[in-house]
Amino acid sequence: MKFPEFSVGEMARRSGVAISTLHFYESEGLIHCRRNEGNQRRYNRDTLRRIAFIRVAQRLGISLNRIKEVLSLLPEKRTPSPKDWELVSKQWKSELDERIRLLKDLRDDLTSCIGCGCLSMEHCHLVNPNDILSKKGPGPQRIG
Repeated sequence: MKFPEFSVGEMARRSGVAISTLHFYESEGLIHCRRNEGNQRRYNRDTLRRIAFIRVAQRLGISLNRIKEVLSLLPEKRTPSPKDWELVSKQWKSELDERIRLLKDLRDDLTSCIGCGCLSMEHCHLVNPNDILSKKGPGPQRIG
């Protein structure tokens, strides 16, 4: 079954993103369109899923470069199958598991010393005496 293509305005309305965001995603190679005889953008229906995928991935903190890498695994000339999406999701499983671990560590350590070098908490003097963590470099050394 052949579905009609969407104009840029219709794609923006259906996907919930601004037209400028569609243009940006296109310029970054995350989505693609064709141009009709009047040079107007036309998007395939499967672009809706790609945009939803991009938005969810961004909410998870995944960079646009990583999103682009994974989206490049999907077919261009047909709607991705469930098997295609399974391949894509496996790409990030270990990365998301690690991110979850780091977020749990961050949550659990926020009330204690994170090694930022401020030494303003009494506990920091116990786990970071004389700011020894500053020798490891700038920023919070116990996080990430």
